[in-house]
Amino acid sequence: MTTTDPGGAAAGPRARWRRWHEDRVATVCAPYGPLALTGTHWLEDWPGGRLPGVPGTWTAEAGGVLLTAGAADGLTVDGRPLDGAVRLTADAGPVRAARVARGERRLVVLVREGVWGVRDFDPAAEARRAFRGIEATPYDPRWSVPGRFVAYGGGARAVRVPNADGRERGLGLGGELAFTLAGRELTLQVAVTADGSLWAVFADATSGHGSYRFRFLYPPAPDPDGRTTVDLNRAQLPPCAFADHFVCPFPPPGNTLDIGVEAGERRLARVR
Repeated sequence: MTTTDPGGAAAGPRARWRRWHEDRVATVCAPYGPLALTGTHWLEDWPGGRLPGVPGTWTAEAGGVLLTAGAADGLTVDGRPLDGAVRLTADAGPVRAARVARGERRLVVLVREGVWGVRDFDPAAEARRAFRGIEATPYDPRWSVPGRFVAYGGGARAVRVPNADGRERGLGLGGELAFTLAGRELTLQVAVTADGSLWAVFADATSGHGSYRFRFLYPPAPDPDGRTTVDLNRAQLPPCAFADHFVCPFPPPGNTLDIGVEAGERRLARVR
């Protein structure tokens, strides 16, 4: 007997959206999802190398981080207890595969614009226990429209934008995405990701009241003529909506739409 995946390619757009939303919720509340992040510590803020609540001594070096710890600190590196020093580079894989651990916690080394840091993911984080879901508007075909991507001449550009942690950082942008909603011609500046898909950081007339202060959108990779789909039903909350310790970029200039995007993920579900 043949069965059909209700969220698969053969399903309708509403069923595919429901599957997408279910997968998003599962990803967010996973043991090492964004709700598990309990701290992001920039080493330049801790010149002594002692990070709050994190065992060991962490010191930035050229091209990486030197971690020094004793057996009593309970840290492991690549699954083996650490009693001494080890040089680390940025973790490139999933959080669960981070090289440094302390029990179920994962200590993820990262670097932003040459500044080294450590993120502390704890599956026992209070935010995971308190999570009640994501408020999202059910699928509406009016919010899914054709789009056309035009790359910037001369290559990608970088603009400085505030980040959720109060610092300003560069945001790389590859071009403009144009689309029409309700007779309005709109554009967003977008980045091009490693797999060719697009990434937009945007706000709209609902931001801050009715939805989170800004959201992310990931349109599919454009075809050779720049054609793609702008499906605002899949607008999603940025990681900093789930934990204050993420450094999400704010929308670049021009990416605050003067219409209300009453679609997609809106905010965290509230306790009733």
